[in-house]
Amino acid sequence: MQDWLSAQAYAQPASLALICDGQMLSYGELDACVARSAAWLAGQGVQRGQRVALLPANDIPSVIAIHAIARLGATLVLINTRLTDGEIDAQLQRVRPSVVLRAGEISQMTDAQATSAATPSVKSGQIDLGDDACILFTSGTSGLAKAAVLTWSNFWHSALASAYRIGTSPADRWLCILPLFHVGGLSILLRACLYGITVDLRPRFAAGAIHASLTRDPVTLVSLVPTMLHRLLDEHARQPARYPALRLVLLGGAAATPDLMGRASAAGIPIATTYGLTEAASQVCTALSDQAARKPAGVGRPLLLTELRIVDEHGRAAPVGEVGEVIVRGPTVMRGYLDDEESTQHAIQDGWLHTGDMGQLDGDGDLTIVQRRSDLIISGGENVYPAEVEAVLRQHPAVSECLVVGVDSAEWGQGVAALIVVQAPVDHRTLIDFVRARLAGYKVPRTVAIVDTLPLTASGKPDQAAARRVFTTQATQAGVGGVVA
Repeated sequence: MQDWLSAQAYAQPASLALICDGQMLSYGELDACVARSAAWLAGQGVQRGQRVALLPANDIPSVIAIHAIARLGATLVLINTRLTDGEIDAQLQRVRPSVVLRAGEISQMTDAQATSAATPSVKSGQIDLGDDACILFTSGTSGLAKAAVLTWSNFWHSALASAYRIGTSPADRWLCILPLFHVGGLSILLRACLYGITVDLRPRFAAGAIHASLTRDPVTLVSLVPTMLHRLLDEHARQPARYPALRLVLLGGAAATPDLMGRASAAGIPIATTYGLTEAASQVCTALSDQAARKPAGVGRPLLLTELRIVDEHGRAAPVGEVGEVIVRGPTVMRGYLDDEESTQHAIQDGWLHTGDMGQLDGDGDLTIVQRRSDLIISGGENVYPAEVEAVLRQHPAVSECLVVGVDSAEWGQGVAALIVVQAPVDHRTLIDFVRARLAGYKVPRTVAIVDTLPLTASGKPDQAAARRVFTTQATQAGVGGVVA
């Protein structure tokens, strides 16, 4: 098929495609920029089937680069710009791209926009749904990130299924704060071309700016993680206002607490809770706002064409209400992990993607995610789900935010530790005793550190690895936290 941007530019060239940093580009204008930039890339030797690595910012040049690479039929490799140079080099060595576009190269390529009309251009390209669209490194916070290979078919079916669940309108404007090197940010960009809607791209999350935009701009959709929503609600409480055009906040990346959902409901903000992962091209399940209000801990049913099961440790179907591993099958599931047959075969068995996430289905077939398995703490042979401990900590009136992680323990294998942001003075012992009164002893944090803000990953999720480093540092710094013997 014709590449999605050029097809949309032909259908509605004057429609608004992109807003970023005060600039606006119609589909026709964006298409022309991409045509010239694709010609520049072709001049650098980029050909169909090659890999082109991109370190994108949330800006117009990076959007142009993503579409230009797609137009040439090359495979896009997205690299997290927040990684260290050593981490970036290690990922580049694993994917072996033909071309690497860092900030300077992206700017050089997009400078082609400003040249004369006589500049060579690649006016359209062909997409084969079976071809590799991109390689994305999983956003896990522990262990070596794997390189997931996603096809154009994965993104096509993801966009189709998402539209069936949340709806789409020519008037939609999707505010994108998620980074473009994350599957959530990239999916918004690609879906917009299929839907013919506007992307309002922001370089970073700033609660005040997002709040102001939602009060005055015709933003209909925005994708957030719970930490972002929490801060947006704080801003909304300081400056109460209506969001007149907003029809849905897609909330994902981590479990939403009932308290957070209640605050959003009280503020009149419609929330759709969603569950997804890189290996399934973003969305897997979504509960629309009325359903999410009834079941604030749930994420609804699988999207169109996606199957989902809960299985026990032996791969057998778990009874309704019982916790087990979430497995997924359907056309959005990745091709596999790049050059890692062992991990691919472990992850995809008989067509089913074993997510490693723990969840349960209720009698209606709605999913609740109990815990991402990579976050599971095993202390003294007992499983501790951080989400459960966090939910109790948030009940304390002094606690604003919290993050529970496992830290190495010579005695227990792992110990439970909690980073806490407070909104009123409280001592460590009080918080520990509060949890002890409500949970089994093995679930109680042995160490507590009170911090100004929680560490976040580039996609806005709580950063488990950074949290663990706080407690590693704490071991050599007196007074940082409280330790229970």
